[in-house]
Amino acid sequence: MQQKQLKWYLLGLLSLIWGSSFILIKRGLEGLNPFQLGSLRIIFCAVFLLIIGFRTLKTIPQGQWKYIALTALMGTFLPAFLFSIAQMQINSSVSAILNSLTPLNTLILGATVFGLSFQRRQLIGVVIGLIGCVLLIYNGAINNPNQNYYYAIFVIMASVCYATNVNLIKKYLSDLKPLAISTGNFAVMLVPAILVLCFSGFFDIATLPQTHRSMMYIAILAVLGTGIANIVFFRLIQMSSPIFSSSVTYLIPIVAFGWGLLDGESLTPVQGLGAAIILVGVYFSARK
Repeated sequence: MQQKQLKWYLLGLLSLIWGSSFILIKRGLEGLNPFQLGSLRIIFCAVFLLIIGFRTLKTIPQGQWKYIALTALMGTFLPAFLFSIAQMQINSSVSAILNSLTPLNTLILGATVFGLSFQRRQLIGVVIGLIGCVLLIYNGAINNPNQNYYYAIFVIMASVCYATNVNLIKKYLSDLKPLAISTGNFAVMLVPAILVLCFSGFFDIATLPQTHRSMMYIAILAVLGTGIANIVFFRLIQMSSPIFSSSVTYLIPIVAFGWGLLDGESLTPVQGLGAAIILVGVYFSARK
């Protein structure tokens, strides 16, 4: 299969996996708090990746471990907790839509921090996307007084983390195998995640049936939505560009919104308009 075709298949696969992650987080929060969920997600995924990829750790040069640690922090550790905290108050579909800001943040950080060039239409895309974001959050707060839309800030923070991660991998880790990067990331995060779990009160509820159900959802999320998806994503970054790779967020909201509808969630017409504006902004920012 040609590389040009392969990158589109990988993009579609990632959208299906990551688009389903938000409903799995929602299910996990039924029996776990955000810190328990985030730490278990990391621990489950770390065990999975160390089993299949432990031997690849020796292929990581000593000088690149600092970038492995930094991408672990920005690409998984912080977002795992930020998304869990956010979805305590906002719908999973809204969370997925706000995650679409990742390509915009990738462009901004790439231009301001990593020295990447950009075009005027991409800057226009950033402005359009931010307008859609404000509209989505403002209207959601008005029509859902039972939800605290200030928690949307946590999703925006996670999208900035993802954008930083994409640029770091492209600039500093492009010569490493995707499995080595993923395994290295989770090897670094395993001990901190265990410490968070120990201080989260998890062992007080570990024997409850609802905790077991939530852990099942998080195990699926960890192996499929974090472990396997990260390997695919790192491969996509290496064979394409940071902007193209992060444009997976075009399709994630569609998948997530489908799950949300099945779970009784909905968007107001104005929120739908805001979501559409965000995606238009992402489209312009991702064009070359």
